[in-house]
Amino acid sequence: MCGIIGYVGRESVVPILLAGLQRLEYRGYDSAGIAIQHHGCLEIRRSEGKLSNLEAVLNNGDFVEGRTGIGHTRWATHGRPSEQNAHPHRSGDLVLVHNGIIENFLVLRHRLESEGYRFESETDTEVIAHLLSSAVKRGGRLDEAVRQVAHDLHGSYAIAVMSLTEPGRIVVSRSGCPLVIGLNGTGAFLASDVTPLLAHTREVVYLEDGDIGILEESEIHILDSDGQSKTIPAETIHWDAEAAEKGGYPNFMMKEIHEQPQVIMDTLRGRFDYETGEADLPDLSMTKEELLSAKRFWIVACGTSWHAGLVGKYLFEEMVRRPIQVDIGSEFRYREPMIQQGDVFIAISQSGETADTLAAAREAKRRGARVLAIVNAVGSTLAREADGVIYTRCGPEISVASTKAFTGQVIALYLLVLHVGRVNDVLSAEEGRWWLDHFLMLPGHVEHILKQESAIESIANQYAHMNNFLYLGRGINYPIALEGALKLKEISYIHAEGYAAGEMKHGPIALIDKEMPVVVLSPKDRLYEKSVSNLMEVRARSAPVIAFVSEGDHALDKVADHVFAIPDVHPLLTPILFTVGLQLLAYHIAIQRGLDVDRPRNLAKSVTVE
Repeated sequence: MCGIIGYVGRESVVPILLAGLQRLEYRGYDSAGIAIQHHGCLEIRRSEGKLSNLEAVLNNGDFVEGRTGIGHTRWATHGRPSEQNAHPHRSGDLVLVHNGIIENFLVLRHRLESEGYRFESETDTEVIAHLLSSAVKRGGRLDEAVRQVAHDLHGSYAIAVMSLTEPGRIVVSRSGCPLVIGLNGTGAFLASDVTPLLAHTREVVYLEDGDIGILEESEIHILDSDGQSKTIPAETIHWDAEAAEKGGYPNFMMKEIHEQPQVIMDTLRGRFDYETGEADLPDLSMTKEELLSAKRFWIVACGTSWHAGLVGKYLFEEMVRRPIQVDIGSEFRYREPMIQQGDVFIAISQSGETADTLAAAREAKRRGARVLAIVNAVGSTLAREADGVIYTRCGPEISVASTKAFTGQVIALYLLVLHVGRVNDVLSAEEGRWWLDHFLMLPGHVEHILKQESAIESIANQYAHMNNFLYLGRGINYPIALEGALKLKEISYIHAEGYAAGEMKHGPIALIDKEMPVVVLSPKDRLYEKSVSNLMEVRARSAPVIAFVSEGDHALDKVADHVFAIPDVHPLLTPILFTVGLQLLAYHIAIQRGLDVDRPRNLAKSVTVE
């Protein structure tokens, strides 16, 4: 849940670390710190709060020079946010930063305390520092110490370690958490993801679980978990650091909302054959026979990605008449799912590092399922471990609350369902072309909604002071009600619930009064009249009603307090359009409340721990 950065080379390290931490702050921002190796000393600077607080410390006469260093931005798991619990953590001549969770840290801590080690923090990370320090004192090299200590650690980690016994060197390792390294003419770099490295190199290497990397000014050496040298081919990153900048928008969230038309086009581009009406997904690595013989389909994801998976359920059932089970990753992994040899298991994750989703995918694979990944991060753990993959081509999503990644996931599901439908001959070539025509219209429809942003902003300004919202949807838009409520919760800190509209009378109706705005998703579909009935029940209890409808529908103009119309599209395509409108609503409510939409409290972008 944290971001780590490191550099060893010929340039001054502090500016490199600070610039890298700025690009990693979405991974955690309750404290930050750096450690610099310089003239036989280790200099550590740490600060509670956002990175700007650490920069203030360095700018107020506490700057330190050096050409080898590591940095960290934290999202608290063990121990409250404080300078004391901030990374880096030191033990003797050794200092390290860590992303992940050490599940057996209490056992290790008690053992180390009995050996005379003193702990200065509440974190699980400090046990790694003391274990490594002990191993180095016994005469081992730093990389060998890392390999030995790995056997004692239960949980997940990515670490970067420096020791005064080995100047000009950083040793890194990972297990369950991402770590990427790169080299250019001035030195070697490491980071939790590729974004901070792009200002320095486009050629990067993604370490695999158990790998150990030794970084020096002019070379990188990689060992496997047995200490044997190994080679991992470098990957070329084609997008640059500018793609991670705000591009003139006030924040990343607004930029990413407005990037969604392009995301739709990029995810579709080159992935269909219009003549045959088929989706072309060669990276799925599944034959027609394997798809036809699959007894059952599963989708597993967490958070926003789970909502995308729920949309996928409706698509599979309505477009290709295939039953599909959708599960939350954290629930799937701890029960005994009835998954069988030959089932198709679809794992959805923006980062490709979501701990619960990864564990579920591994369990499915162990039971003989074919694992397909829908993921944004190229080279991520999920993408590498899956049998097949659909990349969503969103580029970096910096804002913690997901927007364009969700849209990319839903588009990927449209393509996957089209592919399955054509393979199974449930959809004809003509029907496939019809769907492709309408997929390709979606970017223009989203642009149309974005041009009406001021109308949504006006609605948001009237209700930003409210403390409770209810979102209602039916059919394929029930997951969108869940997603709309989640976005509002995440960035405005307003209590919001998404509900299947037909379930409103089974409890939530007791909460409805004039102080609870109700957002109703009411497209012109076969459930329209039922949605209107639910709206009237809300209205009868004096609640303010915000209705999202299809263009041309004026029946609710005098019933709802506010009406926002999306383009009139096929009902199965409405989720994308409603989602964009709800993102804007949540965004402007949060802005009106004066909140940081990019970095909401208590949240981190990539949930790499349980």
